[in-house]
Amino acid sequence: MRWTAHVRFGDGVYRAVRRMGERVDEDLVVRAQGGDRDAFEQIVNVSFDRSHGVAMRLLRDSQLAEDAVQQAMVNVWRDLPRLREPARYDAWSYKLLVRACYAEYKRAPHWMPAIEEGSPTEPRAGGGYSAVIDRDQLERGFRRLSMEHRAVFVLHHYLDLPLDEVGRILGIPTGTVKSRLHRALTEMRAALEADERPAAAAVDSAAQAPEGETEVAG
Repeated sequence: MRWTAHVRFGDGVYRAVRRMGERVDEDLVVRAQGGDRDAFEQIVNVSFDRSHGVAMRLLRDSQLAEDAVQQAMVNVWRDLPRLREPARYDAWSYKLLVRACYAEYKRAPHWMPAIEEGSPTEPRAGGGYSAVIDRDQLERGFRRLSMEHRAVFVLHHYLDLPLDEVGRILGIPTGTVKSRLHRALTEMRAALEADERPAAAAVDSAAQAPEGETEVAG
């Protein structure tokens, strides 16, 4: 499915087309720093999908994620002339994105998201009933994490950034990154282990139920 979003800043509106896995070219950054809006539109197009993926994994809600990405892009445009190392645009923009996600999270502190299609815990195609249970387990485990622990987990495991780079983005020592990552993995593992027996019982119940009468344990 083709998907687009509009990012507003200044008096312009930029359409972002979902594309994944591309790095922002340094030449585009330099041109955008000089006020080239066409170059900035290309930056938005290249980076939007990856940024939205990070925001979704942190906020667990598509509308909050889009709001966070839009605000981050506004901040990128505002602060881009002060970026001293254009080659480090990606890491620098992740820092602004994480800050925007934190702000969105604080703005809706009591919000409890539903599991959305396309979330990072969604099972691969063909997983069937047990895959749905796995997705539920993983989602519950991820919800147990604070935003600080989510950020470390997502930057390291989703973006595949080294621990020292994660620390620079978040403004914390590498040792703190390691401890937060360890805590995040421990919390996730505990959630999965706590759900293991109920999930197994639900699978057994579904297997024994007459065809067309399968029930999903709540």
